[in-house]
Amino acid sequence: MMEKDEIILGIDPGTSVMGYGLVNRCGQKLSLISLGVVQLGAFDNHPLKLKNIFERTLSLINQYKPDSLALEAPFYGKNVQVMLKLGRAQGVAMAAGLYRGIPIFEYSPKKIKQSITGNGNAGKEQVAGMLKQLLSFSESPEFLDATDGLAVAVCHAFQRNPTGAPQKQYSGWEAFVKANPGRKK
Repeated sequence: MMEKDEIILGIDPGTSVMGYGLVNRCGQKLSLISLGVVQLGAFDNHPLKLKNIFERTLSLINQYKPDSLALEAPFYGKNVQVMLKLGRAQGVAMAAGLYRGIPIFEYSPKKIKQSITGNGNAGKEQVAGMLKQLLSFSESPEFLDATDGLAVAVCHAFQRNPTGAPQKQYSGWEAFVKANPGRKK
């Protein structure tokens, strides 16, 4: 039986810089398609940043036609305003995927680092170094946010292994709302 290629878009949401990475998975083989960042510093208005995140995510989806979208889940921090803004950034990226009918998956930062390096407390540089080895690329992205986005995609690819742990998946707005009743408002 021939293995089907699966394109995975990974996003590390942010309100200053959003990192993304795309990988192709065929069986157990992963290959890099693209990685980069979306600069949001030019926008001084938070709603304009969110609009740009939605539009750029939609543009990546339209260009690469991924089979799934994997996002880094917001982590718990002390600054409530930062958490709120990151949650909104994740939400609009998620909305772009749902708008195109793409299954959405979420992973905690610790889970992503663990799956890439074997250490849930690894630094961004360690994650980037491991991804360079794993996907055989040498160029260093200007921002580690790009490799963070790529790490989300690779983490998802690893979870697709039949022995991988289950992950959250939403097939549409109804499924998301049903699975997250406390996040309606």
